[in-house]
Amino acid sequence: MAGGSVQAGSGGSCFLPRLPQLCVCLFPHGRLHTTQLYQHVPETRWPIVYSPRYNITFMGLEKLHPFDAGKWGKVINFLKEEKLLSDSMLVEAREASEEDLLVVHTRRYLNELKWSFAVATITEIPPVIFLPNFLVQRKVLRPLRTQTGGTIMVGGVGGHGWARGGGFHHCSSDRGGGFCAYADITLAIKFLFERVEGISRATIIDLDAHQGNGHERDFMDDKRVYIMDVYNRHIYPGDRFAKQAIRRKVELEWGTEDDEYLDKVERNIKKSLQEHLPDVVVYNAGTDILEGDRLGGLSISPAGIVKRDELVFRMVRGRRVPILMVTSGGYQKRTARIIADSILNLFGLGLIGPESPSVSAQNSDTPLLPPAVP
Repeated sequence: MAGGSVQAGSGGSCFLPRLPQLCVCLFPHGRLHTTQLYQHVPETRWPIVYSPRYNITFMGLEKLHPFDAGKWGKVINFLKEEKLLSDSMLVEAREASEEDLLVVHTRRYLNELKWSFAVATITEIPPVIFLPNFLVQRKVLRPLRTQTGGTIMVGGVGGHGWARGGGFHHCSSDRGGGFCAYADITLAIKFLFERVEGISRATIIDLDAHQGNGHERDFMDDKRVYIMDVYNRHIYPGDRFAKQAIRRKVELEWGTEDDEYLDKVERNIKKSLQEHLPDVVVYNAGTDILEGDRLGGLSISPAGIVKRDELVFRMVRGRRVPILMVTSGGYQKRTARIIADSILNLFGLGLIGPESPSVSAQNSDTPLLPPAVP
């Protein structure tokens, strides 16, 4: 690894390196790869990565999928209205380059995305088939690549960072689906393993309503990565092969409600951390568990989602383990307000903030994040 190292031991604090302007890294086959996703960020900024370019808007096509393709901007606007954030406190996400993506993805898969038919299938928006691919790249895939870059950048925090997007947990190295074109969770973990000294064990806590078959396929035989997945057993994707990678599997029935859900989440996170104490946790905080979500099929209240996030942060931070949080699925307009309320709750409880003990208070190094892009 070029430019610095992180010291991250079990149960200890996570200290951050100072990296040069560009980080030179290796592909799995040994070729040098230079990335702009790991760079310095001023200490005045929060470890929240976002870009207005996350939002997908093009001739109303985004309305043809139940996913709210503009929810990320709405979350940020809610937090600004509550005076928690301002633009100067955010970190601007950068688009993941082709070389960044090749750390995980096959070139054959990336070439498939140059065909509008393939993108229409992955995003589940049939009219995309009829668009010239240069428009598909600009209006659909570029926002998803920017979210993917944002997730990787949050991984570079090494502390408690949040990507206001990402969580494309149905995409693996060579296949996409379910509105997931890039494997951002796998990429973030691979970047950490390859570039940050002391990060060699990771846990994925996937609490989206759907099974996270993408990262499960990618880490099938990788004992460094422990996967806990809590999902509705009756819905997409039902990937039986990928389920073999889940170390702690919690399958839910239709209409599961708050008390049962929160009890299962709490008990299984506790057991997961006992079985595998990681150097970093990737938390996929999908809000498609919300009551009334016709794709998730569960019945968790808004207060239940806020409590769920609080449980995750309390238990993981109690072990002094850094958290990388992505927002994943959520198919109702009100999920943006719920995500914002959850962040406000975590901040009010002192579980998140610009001066996290593992980032600022115990170390003078600058967090490993890129500066805002003008």
